Amino acid sequence: MAISTKLEMRQSQSLIMTPQLMQAIKLLQMSNLDLVAYVEAELERNPLLEKGEGDAAGTTDSSEAEPGTGAGQNSDGNEALDPQGEEPGANDWMQSDLETGSEAIASRMDTDLGNVFPDEPGVPASPEPAVLKTGDSYKNNASNGASEDYNLEAFVAEEASLATTLEEQMHLALSDEVDKLIGGHLINSLDENGYLYLDLTDTADQLGVDVERVERVLAVLQSFEPAGVFARDLAECLKLQLIDKNRFDPAMEALIDNIEMLAKRELAALKKICGVDDEDLIEMISEIRALDPKPGSVFGTSLVQPVVPDVFVRPANDGTWAIELNSDNLPKVLVNQTYFAKVIKTARNEVEKEYLTDSLQTANWLAKSLDQRARTILKVSTEIVRQQDGFLTYGIEHLRPLNLKTIAEAISMHESTVSRVTSNKFMATPRGIYELKYFFSSAISATVGGDAHSAEAVRHRIKQMIDAEDPKAILSDDTIVKILKDDGIDIARRTVAKYREAMKIGSSVQRRREKKVRL
Repeated sequence: MAISTKLEMRQSQSLIMTPQLMQAIKLLQMSNLDLVAYVEAELERNPLLEKGEGDAAGTTDSSEAEPGTGAGQNSDGNEALDPQGEEPGANDWMQSDLETGSEAIASRMDTDLGNVFPDEPGVPASPEPAVLKTGDSYKNNASNGASEDYNLEAFVAEEASLATTLEEQMHLALSDEVDKLIGGHLINSLDENGYLYLDLTDTADQLGVDVERVERVLAVLQSFEPAGVFARDLAECLKLQLIDKNRFDPAMEALIDNIEMLAKRELAALKKICGVDDEDLIEMISEIRALDPKPGSVFGTSLVQPVVPDVFVRPANDGTWAIELNSDNLPKVLVNQTYFAKVIKTARNEVEKEYLTDSLQTANWLAKSLDQRARTILKVSTEIVRQQDGFLTYGIEHLRPLNLKTIAEAISMHESTVSRVTSNKFMATPRGIYELKYFFSSAISATVGGDAHSAEAVRHRIKQMIDAEDPKAILSDDTIVKILKDDGIDIARRTVAKYREAMKIGSSVQRRREKKVRL
């Protein structure tokens, strides 16, 4: 067979990931906080973008006035007239009718101003007349004085941290500089919960001191507030808190030494080890539960960000559901076409023209992407509400099994698009705020060929059964399976055990021991 070169023409279709398409996909899966940060960065980077203040959900294009036109100027840069058509300051009542000289006021009051206002900072010590500022000069002086003499940030108290609180106590408890150095090293080695996961021998070698000295300093630090800090494990943390409360007696010490048995609910064995009866053991367990296993967490510096819903669902007057986007949660941008038309004429070379053209294209694509993102979220949310109408009306027991494919086919979109929309998005309903992914759950088949049941609804049903069980007749996993099958839910025992463990509910043996103690 001869080898030769030849030309061929082929026609094919392919999807190319352009930068604009990548931007739209990126915006679609962003949370509201990430989206706001991204838009703020684009506003700083792109001179043709402006922050919109409209009420419309989404974004709009606008031919706004060029940047720099102030509220008190017209488009020609001249000072605007007031509503009556007079020049600014024409009716200023403070210009000439008031007494502005201190001598005139003092003569009228028949005494020196210092006798009337002895602590007044605005009264000059010299007989020079005081000037009463009016108009813009007064405003500028007030703003300068507020920034120089009345800085509000200077009065804000610094948030107390765990390290700062312990260092303050250390300087009062320790006087030797070497001990303070050891104490500072131990404080800096604490984790956010106040535990000290540090080998004292290695620490002594690192600091060049004896291990006994490190242990002495540690003993002092373990007496600091909050009680329980500098513990090496949970048992020592609880021990330090009980010592602080003067409740660390021999029986409590035996209970702390066998804390693993308490976790396993081996209460009969604990009574023998501690040498107490049922009533005393219940009281000791109650005291243990009242302690804080993470004493350093009260000084946590991480702020809890509240969940801001992206969609609101409210009952309508006609019995349906009204779905609307959270307009306060949607950043709005404007594309300044007027400014672009003006500056493009003054471009000195092709580089500047290309930069302005790219900026305009980027601004238009961002506005379009934000609008499309809002429309897609609303479309997906509307279909979710239609599918889960029973949950919104009657509760979690009526939550239907749902997957991404069902929503995608209903709104004629791809599953990946629906997946991006439901990521990090929240819906506010009359039953609470839920992430959009919450409404998607796997299906559990029915026993007699009826409608499938949602896994989330089955988990809720299991929890209700366990919460309402009789302490004298604890439900085992097999019993729960039998009850669910009698109600038409085909479920395996291992599935019940998996759901129970996911909800952090103990086995029937553990629950029997725990509820027996409560009786």
